[in-house]
Amino acid sequence: MREFEEFADLDIDKLLKGADEQFARMAEFQKKLDSYVGRAQDEHGMVTVECGQEGVRELHLHPKALRMPSVELADLIKAMLNEAARDLQRQVNEGMSAEFGDVEDSATHVKEAESAYNRTFDDVMGELARIRRRLEL
Repeated sequence: MREFEEFADLDIDKLLKGADEQFARMAEFQKKLDSYVGRAQDEHGMVTVECGQEGVRELHLHPKALRMPSVELADLIKAMLNEAARDLQRQVNEGMSAEFGDVEDSATHVKEAESAYNRTFDDVMGELARIRRRLEL
């Protein structure tokens, strides 16, 4: 029954206000996503890639790259695409951490709250079932 007491102490208005604030912050962060650009260039400057939220923004091949065997050039392009995508993801993760704090920590709190809610719900439903049996409904 302790879980119900914890659940009953929740300030629903505060919880809803916090959720509204989070949604507003998420909308603002969504606008910032276009400013993040992942970049990668191989050590010889043969392939340069820029990736954004929409995908590949720029792909530059040095003229000397066209002299490379096609398999090597294709592998180099794929490697630079992957590196640029990782750079973009790193920037987004850093931006989210700066805006919202530790995302994993927030997810843990949500899971804990969900677990407490589920335990409380089960307790209440069990208590209602006992009352129904007593009243022979």
